[in-house]
Amino acid sequence: MKLLFDFLPIFFFFIAYFLFDIYIATMVAMVTSGLQVLSYWLKFRRFETMQVVTFATIFLLGSATIIFHNPLFFKWKPTVIYWVFGVFFIGSQFIGKKPFLQRLMDSKISLPHAVWHKLNFLWAIFFILLGFVNIYVAYHYSTKVWVIFKFPCALGATLLFALAQSIYMMRYLKDDNDSKPSSATGTL
Repeated sequence: MKLLFDFLPIFFFFIAYFLFDIYIATMVAMVTSGLQVLSYWLKFRRFETMQVVTFATIFLLGSATIIFHNPLFFKWKPTVIYWVFGVFFIGSQFIGKKPFLQRLMDSKISLPHAVWHKLNFLWAIFFILLGFVNIYVAYHYSTKVWVIFKFPCALGATLLFALAQSIYMMRYLKDDNDSKPSSATGTL
């Protein structure tokens, strides 16, 4: 459910773009992101760092897009976010005892430390590369193509990458039944 909540600004941006234009869609993304941060704070009485970073980026680049009437500012938003995430993931490899991915997931999944570092590093590379792809699409294709790339393509690539990592993690997970002694007595 949280994943859907995190993607609301992108979803509403996508709908607003096809109903109106890039400028209305930008305002919709700004408002949705602000409401997202506010509602999270009202519910938990704290801010989530990534939501605040995303909101600040949407607000700054969205404002520039509207003020200067130039969609290129907002087209940079995904790249900035992806690169911030990439730097954050890379930094966590060296700062602290656990990489960021492990901090997010180790209460649910137990993996060897080296595997956490590998997966964390792969997410960093993924986000940095996705940032470069976004800039390429933003400068070489129309705004409509960029919007389509941004929502279904970039989001889909992220979900597929997460699925691939989940499949990779499965080989390190132990089946609870493997560790329990057999309850069969062996008699017929």
